[in-house]
Amino acid sequence: MKSALEIKPDISYKSAGKFEETRFEKIHNEIFKNSTEASVIVAQEIAELIKSKEKQNKSCVLGLATGSSPIKVYEELVRMHREEGLSFSNVITFNLDEYYPMTKENNQSYHYFMNQHLFNHIDIKPENIHIPDGTVAIEELNQYCIDYEMNIKNAGGLDFQLLGIGRTGHVGFNEPGSHINSGTRIITLDHITRVDASSDFNGIDNVPKRAITMGVSTILRSKRIVLMAWGQNKADIIKRTIQGDISSEVPATFLQNHANATFVLDQSAASELTRFKTPWLVGECIWTQELKSKAIVWLCQSTNQSILKLTDRDYNNNGMSDLLALEGSAYDLNINMFNVLQHTITGWPGGKPNTDDSHRPERANPDKKRVILFSPHPDDDVISMGGTFSKLIKQGHDVHVVYQTSGNIAVTDDEALKFAEVCNDFIGDAKTKMNFQAVIDFLNNKSENEVDTVEARKLKGLIRRRESYAATRYIGLKEENIHFLDMPFYETGHIKKNPLGPEDIAIVQGIIAKIKPHQVFAAGDLADPHGTHEVCLNAIFAAMKQLKPEKYMNDCWLWLYRGAWHEWDIHEIDMAVPLSPDEVLLKRHAILYHQSQKDRVMFQGNDSREFWVRAEDRNKHTAKLYDDLGLAEYEAIEAFKRFDY
Repeated sequence: MKSALEIKPDISYKSAGKFEETRFEKIHNEIFKNSTEASVIVAQEIAELIKSKEKQNKSCVLGLATGSSPIKVYEELVRMHREEGLSFSNVITFNLDEYYPMTKENNQSYHYFMNQHLFNHIDIKPENIHIPDGTVAIEELNQYCIDYEMNIKNAGGLDFQLLGIGRTGHVGFNEPGSHINSGTRIITLDHITRVDASSDFNGIDNVPKRAITMGVSTILRSKRIVLMAWGQNKADIIKRTIQGDISSEVPATFLQNHANATFVLDQSAASELTRFKTPWLVGECIWTQELKSKAIVWLCQSTNQSILKLTDRDYNNNGMSDLLALEGSAYDLNINMFNVLQHTITGWPGGKPNTDDSHRPERANPDKKRVILFSPHPDDDVISMGGTFSKLIKQGHDVHVVYQTSGNIAVTDDEALKFAEVCNDFIGDAKTKMNFQAVIDFLNNKSENEVDTVEARKLKGLIRRRESYAATRYIGLKEENIHFLDMPFYETGHIKKNPLGPEDIAIVQGIIAKIKPHQVFAAGDLADPHGTHEVCLNAIFAAMKQLKPEKYMNDCWLWLYRGAWHEWDIHEIDMAVPLSPDEVLLKRHAILYHQSQKDRVMFQGNDSREFWVRAEDRNKHTAKLYDDLGLAEYEAIEAFKRFDY
């Protein structure tokens, strides 16, 4: 078995040497393909430590974290306990932090989180669990924090500290400005931290403004530290932490001083590190076509020049002399790259019939394609590819939109109450299968942690459904081509969803088998705050893999779009669909039919703009990038990447 320290990152370097690859980096880090693979390795290291301590008849003292990063580690530890007999009877735990004020019973408390994900499923002794108490009286907090520190010291100190990282660079809740000598204390949360937590609390107004946290010095005294980070939204802060100077403005940089700390990252979280973002500045590269494209686009942006204006000097002065030597001249490199980008652009996302398609992103035949547009939530279709959606319909393809989840969790109680009251006034209880008065009574009296009733969830789902009908009707789609899967993993009534199950995959498989598509469009944006996009995409991957032996799948291409959070980088784009000013306006209006998601977006991530503004700005930005590179100037562009499943 390999520990995290022994895993080597998968990068396309020649034998330049580990030091040269990582010479900009000040903290040891390991990069994995995905968070699941990485989490298993981290869990194995923890398990080995527990067993090693047990053989020595010693306690194993673990510092534990909450949030989304460690969940899969805890899942693997629970599995090892159940299936391999891993015992936690010698384990003592200390959690990093807790909101203040916060009751233990509140489902947003870290007591609740730890019990739900770990403690309720293992044989740890209750007296060995330590989590900061969010109910301690304010006048007693100072002594309480001193006692928390003494409890850690009396247990022998932390053998292993598990960490996540916030976008402010906080570890625990040590926000910017935290001192290296800080101990356990109460702290005021940064606004960005509260924004990031707002989706869990149904709005920033409900997020506590303070928290109790272990201090930086407490963390640094740990014998071993592993910090985990997943996803594109952590990439910038990871780069600042690993490659930047030590500063209290990014408290995680204090970990540079620790002799036994490892950052465990997925490829997205590591993507801004120099050896991944611009590897030609680090050492010699194996110049794949993708890396060439990435480098030349970067060179254009760094020199503020279009592709065809780049010179030999530009390549030589920016760490790309070996590429120039390989290709012969800037002229050849420029022409080839210009053609690659030019061939991604098409106004025919379903393929242009009766034409030579050798340099087009899509096939000409068959000229009329069966198309499935998968939408994780009931608005991702128009937000992410509303213009392309419209083109496919207008160009005569048999387009089907498939909404994978009900989206009910994203409808506010106020919005649902408004609809229920209107329905109740118009129809009345006796004339409908839904008891609207019961829904009204429930929403008016709903307690802080209460899960929606089945009827309330049904109403919220219907709101999203009818908005989808209105938006697609506006675009021009036939009503019989609209499908709602209501995948079971989503229907928990909680923000936290169930894992993807066989029933979910079977439902997706069924709709693909029914339509037998030539094209499948799916959400490849995995940065949504609660992971629904990732689960939905994994269901599509699993379904298409199972269906691959079917003859009709030989003609099926999978295109990935990105949603409201990120866009594909230029070098990643395989199909760029230009939009006219009228098509941009059509897309905007289609998005605005989703009124329940306007003005008060419940799960907007770290971007406060409304979805239609984000989408429009992103599409216009992509068009400007193409224009700056010397390609044709368009109003907006929607981008897609082809995926070989």
